[in-house]
Amino acid sequence: MEISSEWFRDWFDSPYYHKLYFEHNEQEATAFISRLIDALMPPAGSLMLDVACGRGRHSRILSEKGFDVTGIDLAADSIALARQYENAHLHFYLHDMRSPMRINYFAYAFNFFTSFGYFRTQREHDNTIRAVGQSLVDRGIFVLDYLNVRYSEDHLVPQSTKTIGGTVYHLTKWNDEKHFYKKISITDPTLKEPLCFTEKVAKFTLGDFNDMFAFHHLQIQEVYGDYQLGSYDVKKSPRLIMIADKVKS
Repeated sequence: MEISSEWFRDWFDSPYYHKLYFEHNEQEATAFISRLIDALMPPAGSLMLDVACGRGRHSRILSEKGFDVTGIDLAADSIALARQYENAHLHFYLHDMRSPMRINYFAYAFNFFTSFGYFRTQREHDNTIRAVGQSLVDRGIFVLDYLNVRYSEDHLVPQSTKTIGGTVYHLTKWNDEKHFYKKISITDPTLKEPLCFTEKVAKFTLGDFNDMFAFHHLQIQEVYGDYQLGSYDVKKSPRLIMIADKVKS
């Protein structure tokens, strides 16, 4: 199956994407960020960057906790919706994470919910890590929340169907040596014909991230394996949540 090299541009801007992934787990997201902030203990008013922020759900939670938050995303409709929540301490910009968003500016950067690993080339992934690193001040913190490859391989469900508010999502999943794939077929009474999107996510391991980070002056300090911030186990953990800090070059 041929997949668009930038499939995420249309899919992540679709209202069906947000209904499928986000509208049902607001409490889980809030609880996760609360645990994360308790672990990081950032000073009040810290400058934070939410990389691939979507409609700004995580950005809003961080802002409500007393931080100055900038959210960036390349999905124009999502950013337009996020901007309705802007205030003196919450800002949203249409911006591609492969390019820096300010230099040596943010104390913290976050990339949540496997919002990485989508690009066609390794250089693009490296450019993203470089851009985030450049956006951070020295000793700034980068948190990247990714899927755990081994666990995802072992728990892959080839076929499933979800019905959300009258919309039917049929999901087909598979993987090869380097990527996970998910085909989403959407049937909705308001659609003349079904919509179809296919996700493609790289199989990056902890070792891969360690190499990418180190090359761009980021050093992994802590790794968690789930949204409860449990310890990471390569076989048993559903997530790979990495806390890295920026070291001087």
